[in-house]
Amino acid sequence: MYRLLHYPPKIIYRLRLGRLIGGLVLLLVTQGRRTGLRRVVPLQYEWVDGEVFLASIRGAKADWYQNIVANSSVELIIGAKHLEGLAEPTTDIERITDFLELRLDRHPLMVGLILRAEGLSNTSDRAELAAYASRLALVRIDTDPR
Repeated sequence: MYRLLHYPPKIIYRLRLGRLIGGLVLLLVTQGRRTGLRRVVPLQYEWVDGEVFLASIRGAKADWYQNIVANSSVELIIGAKHLEGLAEPTTDIERITDFLELRLDRHPLMVGLILRAEGLSNTSDRAELAAYASRLALVRIDTDPR
């Protein structure tokens, strides 16, 4: 079921209509950790101070996250832009909680729905968000590595 959700954004990007959803969804391209093949997954993202952040609701178990742990070089397709970057994965609860607070501030309706689906409210305090963050993983991508 989860994989079925990936098809519509991939189709939209394949039809070169990525600019329609590029403000919310990007395509992350990684190298498969076992196969070495190119893997593409659509994900919601946030720009923060010139860097791209991605959260994994499946935590460190997500295939794309594990691919990044094995090889930090990634490609991002955001709208019509193609960017390369170096990814830094983390499971640090404080950093993930900060990210959740930022997302909740920027997208209260969407993130509120996600939190409610997890048994929380969109008025959850930091301690509740930190408890939820302990199940997540976060990736920071530097698109201008020096």
